[in-house]
Amino acid sequence: MLHAVLSAATEGGETHSPVIPEGYDILWSSVCFVIILIFFWKYVLPRVQKMLDERAEAIEGNIAKADEAQRKAEAALEEYTAQLADARAEAGQIRETAREDGKKIVAEAKDAAVSEAARVTAGAQAQIEAERQSALVSLRSEVGTIAIDLASGVIGESLTDDQKAQAVVDRFLADLEASEKAAAGETK
Repeated sequence: MLHAVLSAATEGGETHSPVIPEGYDILWSSVCFVIILIFFWKYVLPRVQKMLDERAEAIEGNIAKADEAQRKAEAALEEYTAQLADARAEAGQIRETAREDGKKIVAEAKDAAVSEAARVTAGAQAQIEAERQSALVSLRSEVGTIAIDLASGVIGESLTDDQKAQAVVDRFLADLEASEKAAAGETK
């Protein structure tokens, strides 16, 4: 193909190189280039620069807003951490107070139970003593009646006199108590 272009150029009698353009092409191309360059320099480039400046300002504004939001978030995090630490400390104090109150309540309940048990025990002992005394009185009268009946049978006479019968019963019970005490002294 290059050979065909060279042969066409040589046939016309001109020896023009296909690689190097003609002078008038260079001149008009340069004029067009300068006109386009001036147009771009005057109108397009300032608009593009203005748009880039606006975009840079918007980006810087967004970065500033993001930095401010990050500072606020860090401040909120510090505040939250402080509140959380305060809440934990308060919860620890509440737990400790509850433990102390629980110990006090348990101690008070134990004291109340001990005093109630002592009261119940004292009441039970008093009741037992009263019942023992009642049983002893009842037993004495029963034993006295039996002793009088036996003594009447042994003596052969009737012990209807109350003073005489009482004296015999008292003597019999005194002898019985003395023999019990003597037997208790020997076993010790």
